[in-house]
Amino acid sequence: MSTSGHHSSRSPLTSSNGTAVKALVPTNNVTTQEGLTVRARIDPTLTVDDVVKQLCVNLKIKEPPSHYALRDETDELVTNDNLRKKIKNKINLKLVNAPAREARETAEKLSNPNEKNIKLTLFSLQKYIREEQFAHEFLNHQGLADLVDIINSTTGNTLAYALTAMQNLMELDYGWANLDNNFILRVVQILSSSQSLINVCRPATAILKKLVEADPMSAPGPVTASSSRSPPTAPPGSVYRYGFQVVYEQMRKERGLLETVVNRLGSADTAMAQYSLPRLTHSMMLINSLLSHVTDARWEEFISDLERLNVRKAVVRLMSLHTVEDLTSCILDFQANIVRVTYRKKTTVVNPDIPTHNEALKSIWDCSKLEEETDPSGQPLRWRKLGFESEDVVQEFNEVGVLGLWCLKKFVESDPDFSKVVLEQLSRSEERRCPIAKASNEVVELLSEHWAIFAPGCTCPLWWQVYLQTELLLDSTSTTFQPFFLDFYKVHALATHFFLRMWSESGAASGDFTRVVALVRSQVKVALRSENVRPWHEVEHDFTNCEYRAVRDRQMKELELEDDILSKVPVRNLRAKLYKESFEFVRQQRVQCLLQGAWFVNALPQSSPREAARRPSRPWRFMRLDTGLKYLHYVDSAIKFPVRNGLEDLPERIDVSMISEIATGTCAPPPNVLRDQNDLPPVSTPALSPLSFSLLSAHEGSLADQIAPDQSRWADWTDGLNMLRRDGGHVASKETAGFVHALTEIGLKIKLLDLSGEQVEIPSGLVAGPPPTNTDFFFSDLI
Repeated sequence: MSTSGHHSSRSPLTSSNGTAVKALVPTNNVTTQEGLTVRARIDPTLTVDDVVKQLCVNLKIKEPPSHYALRDETDELVTNDNLRKKIKNKINLKLVNAPAREARETAEKLSNPNEKNIKLTLFSLQKYIREEQFAHEFLNHQGLADLVDIINSTTGNTLAYALTAMQNLMELDYGWANLDNNFILRVVQILSSSQSLINVCRPATAILKKLVEADPMSAPGPVTASSSRSPPTAPPGSVYRYGFQVVYEQMRKERGLLETVVNRLGSADTAMAQYSLPRLTHSMMLINSLLSHVTDARWEEFISDLERLNVRKAVVRLMSLHTVEDLTSCILDFQANIVRVTYRKKTTVVNPDIPTHNEALKSIWDCSKLEEETDPSGQPLRWRKLGFESEDVVQEFNEVGVLGLWCLKKFVESDPDFSKVVLEQLSRSEERRCPIAKASNEVVELLSEHWAIFAPGCTCPLWWQVYLQTELLLDSTSTTFQPFFLDFYKVHALATHFFLRMWSESGAASGDFTRVVALVRSQVKVALRSENVRPWHEVEHDFTNCEYRAVRDRQMKELELEDDILSKVPVRNLRAKLYKESFEFVRQQRVQCLLQGAWFVNALPQSSPREAARRPSRPWRFMRLDTGLKYLHYVDSAIKFPVRNGLEDLPERIDVSMISEIATGTCAPPPNVLRDQNDLPPVSTPALSPLSFSLLSAHEGSLADQIAPDQSRWADWTDGLNMLRRDGGHVASKETAGFVHALTEIGLKIKLLDLSGEQVEIPSGLVAGPPPTNTDFFFSDLI
């Protein structure tokens, strides 16, 4: 390496082993701390330590070279991994304090804050704290305690910088295990204030989210099945010692937090959505984290708070905005969480001894305005008047649980004429009465079937999320939003009224209950079709104006096309099992595509489509996932070239764990890349490509903006990358959903051929026999 400038040295620098540096190497400008700029020819085969050492020798710096490091113009630390790239691209460099030295000075400045320089110190801290060398030294010099003190005592932009520094520190899995309840309460208070700036709310929300997710159950290490739901104890010094319970206790002291967070979702509009998008995204992410980590002890209280604040309505409103592409993942994750909530309600037994359950039962009875009587045998006659088959409400709600109870409560409270409806049914002969309560429960079952609310557990793995979305996705061309599902109670009320109307119009009797259920099932499929694009008034019209004869004729045609065998519970369970296997097969195929790698076009993000007025020098990028599934390695090139197996040809990489979202349809192709340069002139505002996608980070914006060569490659990579995400992600392409669906149906038909060919009768349900009389048995392996 050689340098030239005010302190020019014509003697070439050599590497540490004494070998001369190659002659033809790029030249970089290096600026010293004193503002002196020198031109340096740096041998890319040297280490960063060697480069710094030789710069210090040439510039006659007396302090040890270990006190110094190199950074580029954006303050990114130059390391052995990126040195070659920066030399090749002739990036301007700066000779600065080494991270450890910078950390010591920063900690010292924070311990003696000066109003004039504290903002500048915190501004630098929020960038440097992500570097491991800096972080270690900063923590060793009690920098965290000083940072907490500043967060507790400042406001405005100073507070924003301090919170962002804390947020970036918490990306490490060490060093912040001693944050106490007072600090958590301070963050809660910051978020609760409606006056907080956006740049304050964003890091504060991210900090609270991180604390919620830092529970012992989330600690790295092997996950073992356990019958106990009690979390393990975090080892000393582990940051995985917080979790929902710790954070929620502080949230309860500041009751306005949830209201403020939900209000921020509800206050978004088309004009302001882009401006407030970071705050919206982080608010959604916090709500999702709370929903995913809520403990059993606080589950009912927390869910009740969210229902009271009508968070579902706020999310449905976000779905209607046209500028929230970055919120797609958050909304889909929220939907998956609400599936878990709905399933848990459905499997929670109604207990009249629980005050909220007893209150709901009392409200239902009061709305009927009936008097309790006794039957001829002297037994109470109360719930049978409303359409139950017995007076045992626990047993009557056994299949639909608390979900059925809340649905019936909402139904009777939303209809001011409910008491008249009940009296009208009671005026009929017992044979001709529509069992209202039983019909309500049956509608809950139909809607649960339509939206696949029969998950085998509450963990809601990725394959199950896809299963919930498949039918909708196959009918959709854009998105998988489910606004009607988020309005479950309202849809239930419409469908229950439809049930009562079909009962009357068809002249049904008690033996026709199953026939009316079939009519309602058919109408549910029609009314809730294309959920993501249909307006609500069309759903209301389908339920309130469709005549019995039209529904019956359509249902008869459906029966001609659909074998009754497919609707039986064992077959549905078999389909769910095969779906899981098919999903895992397609997932492995998608991951294999990522491991093989592919060429993409480097695209222009939507925010800056005019940045490149000419063809870029390196418009092509080859990306490949490493076998450890942790990094996306890539190389940018002016032309496509044969890439060897392995990672030798791919010097750059992206940490997969940094990817928080894969946004689609966000980029435009650079001018003249996908066609001959001599063809038409480039357009001034290139259109967004449907084959584009962006790898977004929660903190650093877009990590990559690419355009796939075809639809198949786009589906492979967008869904494949989503399947690698730590939070499970979601599947957004019709191709992936279609493959999984097709494999499932083929597998199901093959299985059913074995049964139907032997004329085997498939029961509608299985009755469990009596339990074993002793434990002297074992389960044999099925072959």
